[in-house]
Amino acid sequence: MAKQDDQFKNVISHAKEYGYIFQSSEIYDGLSAVYDYGQNGAELKKNIREYWWKSMVQMHENIVGIDAAIFMHPTTWKASGHVDAFNDPLIDNKDSKKRFRADVLIEDHAEKIYQKAQKEIEKARAKYGDAFNEEEFKATNTRVKDYLAKNREILERMARSLETENLADVKALIEELEIADPDTGSKNWTDVRQFNLMFGTKLGAEAANAMDLYLRPETAQGIFVNFLNVQKTGRMKVPFGIAQTGKAFRNEIVARQFIFRMREFEQMEMQFFVRPGEEMKYYEYWKETRLKWHLSLGLGKENYRFHDHEKLAHYANAAADIEFNFPFGFKELEGIHSRTDFDLKAHEEHSGKKLQYFDPELNENYVPYVVETSVGLDRMFLAVFSTSLKEETLEDGSTRTVLSLPAVLAPTKAAVLPLVKKDGLPDVARQIIEDLKWDFNVAYDEKDAVGRRYRRQDALGTPFCITVDHQTLEDQTVTIRHRDTMAQDRVAISELRGIINDEVSVRNWLLKMK
Repeated sequence: MAKQDDQFKNVISHAKEYGYIFQSSEIYDGLSAVYDYGQNGAELKKNIREYWWKSMVQMHENIVGIDAAIFMHPTTWKASGHVDAFNDPLIDNKDSKKRFRADVLIEDHAEKIYQKAQKEIEKARAKYGDAFNEEEFKATNTRVKDYLAKNREILERMARSLETENLADVKALIEELEIADPDTGSKNWTDVRQFNLMFGTKLGAEAANAMDLYLRPETAQGIFVNFLNVQKTGRMKVPFGIAQTGKAFRNEIVARQFIFRMREFEQMEMQFFVRPGEEMKYYEYWKETRLKWHLSLGLGKENYRFHDHEKLAHYANAAADIEFNFPFGFKELEGIHSRTDFDLKAHEEHSGKKLQYFDPELNENYVPYVVETSVGLDRMFLAVFSTSLKEETLEDGSTRTVLSLPAVLAPTKAAVLPLVKKDGLPDVARQIIEDLKWDFNVAYDEKDAVGRRYRRQDALGTPFCITVDHQTLEDQTVTIRHRDTMAQDRVAISELRGIINDEVSVRNWLLKMK
């Protein structure tokens, strides 16, 4: 745990030092759980968003994108169930005065038990090698069976209690498991109570006549209320999808763990409209497709796992999370949900407008079912950034800090470095910059010895360093250095664009999904 904490502290420190993420309003002592993306963070975030958008919209003929407003008519949130049911179970520790989500405390406890089982499995795998049968081991090893059964029992009981709003049993479960405040060790808890997560605001010049509004807690409803607008103007045929990225706002009880859980965040969502009865086929399809997208970035297959929901939201008949191994353990990165026809029917009822599709093949009208994929952009940023940050010991015993971001996402693709600040080398370097900047985000760096510049660009996550030296003046070649391997090649200036493009093109990275 201490090692994980140190790693996470390094992530937060590195993000600030190298212009990725700053505390919001820092000169005024900051604003809790609100962050600003710096010059490099804004680029990385934009690149992640574009990588998602191209794979989701550009690569699918039957998926289009929209950009719905943050403000929506307040009845939207009554229809969606957010006004009445968008709550989290809150619990306070009487001694530390700290507030927690009760379900997260229980889930974290259950995860520790699950990890005990995983350790036993990994020990057996190491012992038996290729002869190891994991499923047989889980079914026959008493200790592992007990761990997994206990994990399942805890999560199922919590899900039942939350489903029936039996908050007294949620507290009882916390007490039976002897769950303590993770910071102080105190087990002196208040009762569990529900807490609505929506931010309210007003629309209107005069307070007395202003309309009560909400900052949207999710982007999905902007898609649902525009279902017919998009379907008719785009002449879309079921099955088809509507995608959107944008800000959402939640008054989180416990907004901790850096940008993992914030009050202002960004979502990348796609709602896929299908015939009733075909939703489970597409639910499985999108589970598989979305995992392939994540794996295409090369962050390590072992860092992902599926978690099927024990407690389903009021609108769902199936739901699973793609969980990622963050520095603080496996947590939700993306959700795939079969939302049935709940949303469109609810908006039909509250608006009095029909939201149906005429299926020419079946010659009938129906309200489509929906399969949703929803990934947090900020969580995706954290997954990429934290996994890429590494401390390496080199052959000579020295160390380097390297941010080995997937090249397709790196804020700056190449840094051009004149060996010295004289003899015309900066002029050639500037010419290279002028040529490459039409296709790539590139940087110029002439300060310090070239070795220190290499280290600086490694820490920034720049995939290539291009060094201009005196030989360049003679034969128009430069040295190109690869961040991850530190290998250096002598290449012609005219070859640079092709070399960089091979490593950073979205096409080449997304083809890994095939």
